Amino acid sequence: MTGRLREVNNRSSSLADTLERVLDKGVVIVGDIAVCVVDIELLTLRVRLFIASAQTAREMGMDWWTNDPFFTPKAVESDIEKNELAQANADLRDRVAALERALGEERA
Repeated sequence: MTGRLREVNNRSSSLADTLERVLDKGVVIVGDIAVCVVDIELLTLRVRLFIASAQTAREMGMDWWTNDPFFTPKAVESDIEKNELAQANADLRDRVAALERALGEERA
């Protein structure tokens, strides 16, 4: 029984070592699936899967989740800030237009 436990323990540590190495370095899995009927391609699916830790992905420039509102409240705040900036811009444009009209009326 102890021999079996050692074997399971060795497998677990080997799996843990492999997983740690994969997350540290990253792994890319690429595949294309094409559906053809009578030599006419009807559908092509291109699959690109990148498996790595968040830190490794960030180092490689793949940090899309930092700006996705589903994953980060900061992204929601930045969208709110963008809307506020757009509103302030519209308000300023309206004020400039009003000033230009007033200036045009004074000249006439």
